[in-house]
Amino acid sequence: MAEDLKIIEGSKEQIYLSLIPQIKGLIDGESDLVANLANITAALKEQFNWLWVGFYLVKNDELVLAPFQGPVACTRIKKGRGVCGTAWQSATTLIVDDVEKFPGHIACSSLSRSEIVVPIIRNNEVIGVLDVDSESLGHFDEADQRFLEEIISGISFAPGS
Repeated sequence: MAEDLKIIEGSKEQIYLSLIPQIKGLIDGESDLVANLANITAALKEQFNWLWVGFYLVKNDELVLAPFQGPVACTRIKKGRGVCGTAWQSATTLIVDDVEKFPGHIACSSLSRSEIVVPIIRNNEVIGVLDVDSESLGHFDEADQRFLEEIISGISFAPGS
């Protein structure tokens, strides 16, 4: 397991292509889910300096806050509520250029301007989401979606982890 992170500058694609193998190195060989989610959020936050990056996991028909980096966050989110709950319900990645224009947006931080939420799907079921917020309007695009989905696909959600 690598415990260093090399921050690079360059195009968004170059940054992700450098970061993804580093994230794999951070979580390779570690079976604890919380530890892996914590390191993933730290790596993403450190590299991109986004306002908020973190996970919510499905527990008892709610999304429950899991490891994150950034300001204090909402603890529980119902299915279909806000961007996270909507991504959970639809089982699709959502990119929101202006959170103020998203119906039912949950404003955990008034600084958040745009958001991307990537559902974590295992065995055809959404078991959580990766949520990322930016202070800039229109910050996220299809490249973020593609690479964040790749990062999510590499996380093991084995029973007992």
